[in-house]
Amino acid sequence: MFLTGCGGNSNIERASDRGSGGASASGGGSGGGNHAPDARPRQDDGPEGEQRSRPPAPDHLSTFALDVDTASYGYARRTLADGRLPDPTTVRPEEFVNSFRPDYRRPEGDGFGVTVDGARSADDGWSLVRVGLATRAAERQGPRPPAALTFVVDISGSMAEPGRLDLVKESLGILTDELRDDDSVALVTFSDQAETRLPMTRVGKNRGRVHDIVDELATTSSTNVEAGVRTGYDVAVEGHRKGATNRVVLLSDALANTGDTEARSILNRIDRERRQYGITLFGVGVGSDYGDAFMEQLADKGDGHTTYVSTTEQARKVFVEQLPAHVELRARDAKAQVAFDPKTVEKFQLIGYENREVADEDFRDDRVDGGEVGAGHTVTALYAVKTRPGRTGHLATATVRWLDPRTRAPHERSGTVGTAALTSSVWGPGHDSLQLTAIAAYFADRLRGGDLPGAPRLSELARYSTAITERSGSKVVGELTEAIRQADRLLGPDGNASRDADGGEASGDPYGG
Repeated sequence: MFLTGCGGNSNIERASDRGSGGASASGGGSGGGNHAPDARPRQDDGPEGEQRSRPPAPDHLSTFALDVDTASYGYARRTLADGRLPDPTTVRPEEFVNSFRPDYRRPEGDGFGVTVDGARSADDGWSLVRVGLATRAAERQGPRPPAALTFVVDISGSMAEPGRLDLVKESLGILTDELRDDDSVALVTFSDQAETRLPMTRVGKNRGRVHDIVDELATTSSTNVEAGVRTGYDVAVEGHRKGATNRVVLLSDALANTGDTEARSILNRIDRERRQYGITLFGVGVGSDYGDAFMEQLADKGDGHTTYVSTTEQARKVFVEQLPAHVELRARDAKAQVAFDPKTVEKFQLIGYENREVADEDFRDDRVDGGEVGAGHTVTALYAVKTRPGRTGHLATATVRWLDPRTRAPHERSGTVGTAALTSSVWGPGHDSLQLTAIAAYFADRLRGGDLPGAPRLSELARYSTAITERSGSKVVGELTEAIRQADRLLGPDGNASRDADGGEASGDPYGG
């Protein structure tokens, strides 16, 4: 399914049902497009990579590290399906939004295509402005660097529940058949202690050996995530392949109860290996109880991302359709900065990305951590924007900055949007792509108790989502519709139903992310 955005003046998206378009720039060269304003002088630098809180932005800048995580949406969906509302602290709107993949224009090389569009919301004076970034997709059988993947598998007692270790074993078996002969894999398991089951080994003639080791996995004892992660990185460093994509893949319910159960003490090790060896972390969550915050912290520090699987269908999509294609990085330490024009914009609010904020002056400081983005990913940021009455013209410029994954040379690309993009309503005809982004963002904000301007009631969001499902035939949009309806039933007419803070399991993101 291809969904298009609305707003702007350039013909920038491919879709069967095209809106009025959005302004964009694509490609990978530094100096392309309109760059964000020069960064201000640095003041009182903290430790390298430290994220600091920002003062109010009179300069109308918004800066954040890119994030392609999607686990929060899947976690919420499963929790709602179990008849419970998710803990608000596990709801991250950017992960709801990034679980769907709009048809943004993609660049020909590494780096990003940039799309900026928007439309009016239902609240007078308020609009939605969307920044869409997309990388070039990988060719399934085309050339790519080899992968060196270290699988760190939780075999603790909690993984005995159906849909946990059994699903992990099935997933690893599927992936083993999908990897290329020149790829390498290693396998570490952990319960109360960690054990290396397979050192870094070329797949080639060893597929049968990998299958045998996976088939033998069985649950035991307690959960020492710290031991698993540390051993996994030891194995990844020992088996590091120069010129390859080196990644640790953690498969767990992330319910640490033995050893160091705090993510913070593990993070320095992850950060060191990331910087020295370029090893990234991909977290795959499973289980009806899931340590969402723990896994997210590990993945963020490890320059990786998280997802969640609870069915064979979702596991196949992640391990067959996504992971093999996404082992090739398109960008390292990617950040975005959106400069709103104070002549036309009175105020703005970025929906989500709270834990990915970057100080405005650190946008072009390449020592400050950003996000790693693989092939075929899209990243979306949605803003609620209040425009100044009667003002027209330039609205915002969005710039993405990243490091080349091989040379670490910096590049930037920009896109702009004007007030003319806001003449039509987001809920009008022909705006399915932006509508879907808005629905996901409003839904997430409602689940965490927010009150965004122009936000429809959940019943209205379900109606809009149903209409998109009927027009597109998209199964995953239908799943979003059902999740919204479940939340509406649980919250009730007053919207103040009690919540089960334990949360629950969620399904993955088969449409994107």
